[in-house]
Amino acid sequence: MRRRDREITEFEEIIEVMERCEVCRLALNDKEYPYILPLNFGMQVEEGKIVLYFHGAKEGKKYDLIKKNDKASFEMDCSTRLVTILEDGNCTMNYESVIGRGRVEILPENEKERALDILMRHYREENFPYNKAVIPQTTVFKLTVEKCSGKRRMKK
Repeated sequence: MRRRDREITEFEEIIEVMERCEVCRLALNDKEYPYILPLNFGMQVEEGKIVLYFHGAKEGKKYDLIKKNDKASFEMDCSTRLVTILEDGNCTMNYESVIGRGRVEILPENEKERALDILMRHYREENFPYNKAVIPQTTVFKLTVEKCSGKRRMKK
């Protein structure tokens, strides 16, 4: 990280930033170019590791790519706000962000409901009575984070 003064070093603080984020961008390997997609997510710390949970349709390009290579990178950000400095004629951006990498795996049927509950909890709808009949038509997958870093700029 080039700007060490903006680095978030505490694990708990990185978790707090991630909890404020609404979208996680997942980058998968697709031969010559990365394939990136914005996803809703849930997260949980399991055995000291961050695990991100995602869901989607039963089939699609992302699953084909995951089967070929389970390594992925991710990015999420929040608290973005343009800050203008009129007297200098400058502007900057406030933000908090987390980037990282890990391995993705498709969850078996018996783990889907728990993962979807974690996902709903992230959006503060922990006890939302979603229709359980959709679970068999949904693919649920997780990324176990191997490495991540956080960064923040909050100028008044």
